[in-house]
Order: sequence, then structure tokens, then C-alpha cells
Amino acid sequence: MGRRLILLHGRQPLAAASKVKLLINTGFKAGDHRIPQAGKPFQRLLSYHSSPFVHQEPGAYFVMDSTNRDAVEELLQTYGETGGINYLAAAATLPSRLAIEAACAELMSLMFPGFRSEALLSSGDLVDTTRTRIRNLHARLKTEICRSLGKIPPDEGAEAKAEEVLSVFLKELPLVRRLLWTDVDAAYEGDPAAGSYEEIILAYPALEAIAIYRMAHLLYNKVPLIPRIMTEWAHSRTGIDIHPGAQIGSHFFIDHGTGVVIGETTEIGARVKLYHAVTLGARSFQKDEHGKIIKGGKRHPTVEDDVTIYPGSTILGGETVIGARSTIGGNVFLVQSVPPDSLVYYEEKQLRIVPKRKKRPATTRDEFRE
Repeated sequence: MGRRLILLHGRQPLAAASKVKLLINTGFKAGDHRIPQAGKPFQRLLSYHSSPFVHQEPGAYFVMDSTNRDAVEELLQTYGETGGINYLAAAATLPSRLAIEAACAELMSLMFPGFRSEALLSSGDLVDTTRTRIRNLHARLKTEICRSLGKIPPDEGAEAKAEEVLSVFLKELPLVRRLLWTDVDAAYEGDPAAGSYEEIILAYPALEAIAIYRMAHLLYNKVPLIPRIMTEWAHSRTGIDIHPGAQIGSHFFIDHGTGVVIGETTEIGARVKLYHAVTLGARSFQKDEHGKIIKGGKRHPTVEDDVTIYPGSTILGGETVIGARSTIGGNVFLVQSVPPDSLVYYEEKQLRIVPKRKKRPATTRDEFRE
């Protein structure tokens, strides 16, 4: 078929359907397909191996067909192109998603010790465990902050900036924890299905999304990238999308939570309750003379104290204000402000509930399905 055979040494990735012929021998004869390996007798023949990776001893070889080689060459060519996603030099200094996700898990353990990791053996362990976690977080986040600032290896300015941000961040964690207890209390008081505070901490996804948001908010506008990676980690785990730039008061509760979206410039007061699939979004985007979206500005609604918004409702626009103590019914679409103490809902129209017409069974078997 005109394929070119390339011999590669060591452990290399293969496509799942790649056909590999591997021969280990001490000799090589013209015309055969054996590849020499010094010092070892003929051991085995692996034909048409289909694993994504072929384990090889030192000195072993495998054969890659031209299809895989062409794919590698074409990918490498795209990496060398300019623009788009091909900023390889910049990518080398970006913060690590894995490191930040690990930091998020550690932060959750700090907020709720004993709930998110191995149980503490005794209360006496809490002091040493907390100190260790703070020390580990400081080391991990300092590196990632320097990366987010584009300084790897960091210079004195980047290290000083990272230390300043971290110092403020760690000092504000106790305040965040006190806020989270108001959120736990709101969940317990607002959900009749909640049996205990422990159940909320262990099993309510909204609490995780809110906790990560509150900690990411401390870093918002102080370092790039990291706050968004934090909230997207929570988003991927909970289905709740809260932008770190949003401003949210105490006693915040999201019941169920899946599909909730809270935009960057949203302002939410105290004791607000949202249900699943609620969107607090932008109505439209202003554009400049070149047709490009203008960044910044108030684009998302304001929700005042003691508001409840039921499932499926969409509230859009930076000028939209939901007045205090209002209730927004399910599946409402709003692009205008609502005064305080309002009830907003759609009147039911063209909704009919009638008895089903009984159908005569077509067969004896259908009689038992009635």
C-alpha cells in the first residue's frame, strides 16, 4: 500500500487501531523483519498489538505506519503556526489546572474539616492539620499566582505580588467560613428535606459551588485566570455556574442547583433563594465601531434582599432590579425591573386537564396493561 515504516525507540503512544509488529532478537538478516537487541536471545514476537501503549524493554523497537506519522507531522505543523491557541511560549507559564483543582479540594477541607477528607482522629489533630494545609496551600498557590502573572521563574516583583495576594487571601478565609455557615443555615431553614447540617455539608452540591465562589471572589481582579479556574472546577462538579466577579450576600441558598447561571456583574443581596435552571444573565452586548463586543460595564441584574426565584426563570440586563421581598414564579422571562414586594408569574392560559379516554384493548395481553 506504499506505507513508510518508521522505527522508533522506547515507549511511544499508538492509535488504538495501530498494527505493530515487534521482534526482539540478537541478530538481523537481510530480508527478514527482525530487529536486533544486543545481549538477549530471541524472546517474543508481538504481532498486531492494538493497545494504545506498547510496553518495551530498553532496546526494543516498534514500527509506526505512515498514517500515524502523518498525523504527528500535521499536528506539529499547527503548533508552529502563529495566533489562536498556538502561543506555546505563553502556555508554558500558565497556571496549572490540576494544581488549582487540588487547591480547591484543600480549601474545601479547610472550610469543613473532617467532612471533605479523612476524618480527624481527635480534636487535637485539628491544629497541626490546619497548619499543614495552610502551609501546603501557600506553597501551591504562590507558584500558580506567579504563573498567572506570567513570571516563571518568578522575579522579585512577581514573588512580592504573590506574597501580598496570598497574605490577604489567607487572612480573609475565616470571614468566608463565617459566611458559609450562614449559607448552611439558609439551606437548612429553606429546604424541608434537609435533615441536618451534616447532610447539607456532605451532600448538597450548591454549598460546594457557593464555597468555591466565595473563595475565588477574594482573588478576583487581583490575579488573572485562577479565580475562573476555581469556579469552573465547581461548575463541572455541580452544574452550577457562578462567576467569581458576582457579588453575593449572606444566607444564600440554591435549591437543587443544576443549570443555575450567575453572571459576572450580578449583585445579590442577603437571604436570597434560587431554584434550579435560574439564569441571571446579560440582555445584550454593546459593540464598538468595529463590531467588537465592549468588555466591562454592568450587564447582569441586581437581586435585592429576601427574594425567591423559582425554577426555569431568566432575568436579564444590567438595569434590571428585582425589588426586595419579591417572588419570581417558575419559567418567567424578565428584562424589566420589579418593585419590592412583588409577585411575578404567568397566568395559566390554554391549559386543560381532562380525563383520559379509555381505549378498547386490541389484544388480550393489552388488557393486563390497563
